[in-house]
Amino acid sequence: MIRVGGVEPSTLIFVRGSTLRQLGRDQNQGCVGTGGVVEARPASRQAGGGASPTPALQEIEVKPIPIIVARDLIIAHHYLHAFPGGTRLNFGVFVDRKLLGVLTLEVGPMEAHRLVAGALSEDCMTLTQLWMSDALPNNSESKVIGVVQRELRRHTLVKFLIAYADPSRGHLGTIYQAANWSYTGHSQAMPLYDLGDGVARHSRTLGHIFGTHSKKYLRSHGIKVKLVPQSPKHRYIYLLDKSWRGRLKVPALPYPKSEVSDHGDP
Repeated sequence: MIRVGGVEPSTLIFVRGSTLRQLGRDQNQGCVGTGGVVEARPASRQAGGGASPTPALQEIEVKPIPIIVARDLIIAHHYLHAFPGGTRLNFGVFVDRKLLGVLTLEVGPMEAHRLVAGALSEDCMTLTQLWMSDALPNNSESKVIGVVQRELRRHTLVKFLIAYADPSRGHLGTIYQAANWSYTGHSQAMPLYDLGDGVARHSRTLGHIFGTHSKKYLRSHGIKVKLVPQSPKHRYIYLLDKSWRGRLKVPALPYPKSEVSDHGDP
């Protein structure tokens, strides 16, 4: 068993079949972070629209892909056009050998493990981004998340996953609700960092690039830094280890619902 959450920062872990193995050196220096879990599936596709014909759910395969492939696809197709710094796992969504989606995970937020009694920081990973092509069938998101959950449970020591949905973008996290994740309310709002190029980066991304996200340090080295305020996000948790079910230290709350028809997710 390999503790994915506890790997060295220079190491990537991928799942191949039923085996975990370490591949290559981390290539994510300079990538940007999004500050929350986001997904770029158009509302019309989640509502049941989209191109026809589409493949069946049974045709979907979820396989590991190199970080450079995941990064290029996310930047090209995800509406934020940004790739999270600190990414550790990259899964591709395939139909008939065509790459039609990407799911990424990184180490958990600094204090996320405190939400679960007895947990260590390496027990948690964060689902950071999910992009799905219009060509994929409805409910593909839940299918892909379910496969990733199963592989992590079988082949790693990761105990739980955390994900965020941004209500300021109209996202409720319905794909996590459909996958039976626990809703734990809103996260603390944390600002992002603009280095003068208009790209909002997470503090973890700055840490990977510069070794720190200290505004004083960056400014002292001639780097322009502007804080980008963020709103609190919906927070979801999924316990991979079912023996940990009684360890959640925050209450599981009723799922948030939109007062109007909401198809944008998460």
